[in-house]
Amino acid sequence: MNTSGAPAIDTLDDLRRHLQWAIELEHATIPPYLCALYSLDLTRNTEAAQVIASVFVEEMLHMALAANLLNAVGGEPRIDAPEMLPAYPCPLPHGDRSVLVDLVPFGSEALEQFLAIEKPASADAPPESDRYTTIGQFYAAIEAGIQTLCDSMGEDAVFCGDPRRQLHEVHFSSGGGTIIPIHDLKSALAALAEIIEQGEGASRTEVWDGDKDVFHPERDEVAHYYRFVELARGRRFQQGDTPQSGPTGELLPIDPDGIAPMRPNPHTADYPPGSEIRLAQEEFNNTYCLLLYLLDDTFNGSPSQMRDAVAAMYALKSQAQALMRMPSGDGRTTAGPTFEYVPPEQRI
Repeated sequence: MNTSGAPAIDTLDDLRRHLQWAIELEHATIPPYLCALYSLDLTRNTEAAQVIASVFVEEMLHMALAANLLNAVGGEPRIDAPEMLPAYPCPLPHGDRSVLVDLVPFGSEALEQFLAIEKPASADAPPESDRYTTIGQFYAAIEAGIQTLCDSMGEDAVFCGDPRRQLHEVHFSSGGGTIIPIHDLKSALAALAEIIEQGEGASRTEVWDGDKDVFHPERDEVAHYYRFVELARGRRFQQGDTPQSGPTGELLPIDPDGIAPMRPNPHTADYPPGSEIRLAQEEFNNTYCLLLYLLDDTFNGSPSQMRDAVAAMYALKSQAQALMRMPSGDGRTTAGPTFEYVPPEQRI
């Protein structure tokens, strides 16, 4: 039962709208995670970079799963759209307006906001379909809506989408979880479980998410929230640890000299037209919007386009790192990517 005061998801249009919000939510975490990741010198902060990279890969997986869910119920994912790239700082889409997301380099400020984003819901937290306190509560509301609609309409009426639009493992093989094609209630619940457990841990009471670490397959993987706890405390979780005990395993050191001091929340308008930094930021924004275009195409009937989308991600990395080597002009910070939307007619 939804006791939060937020409206229930009790029509197919409601469900489609909320699944589009889920896509926007999963994407909203990607720019801040990439800024933190690309600010790290990979030779001096290898372990920290691997932790953030693993979260980024799984957020891409979650966005793909949300798109599979929306396609399965007859919706059309909207990826190449201005609402995907709001001006930073901004709240999570349709979430708690008091939690703002900033574009900042790796450090205590970044980790504090990442912990706020990935915070697990308490075991008795109600579903919240709007203005959600935690991501887990938002997905619980979607799960309740799917169950309700299947009970009232039947599974065949709910899962009415074209199965050819589903992404399979052949299209998205990341090593960070499983892409699940969705065609019925069972597969939909499995996809939601994958998203929730990777984010906040199994059963909301464990640090582990049930998978193996992408970079260290001999280790069990901890959920996103607890990976950021590891970075904040400089120590790994080990078997026997709990949310209450915190991490008691091996050290996870951070070299502060291996972090680019990116200017927080950069904007192209900070620099004159035609300047070196602005041109580099505009190039990055064009590449990022190409990625959004390719993902839009991928999720709307051309799953094989995912390969081209992955190639665009590699171009983004080199462009962002080049920006973080450019002095911003204030004598203290470097430039950085702005993640600003470029309308299709203005793209280079």
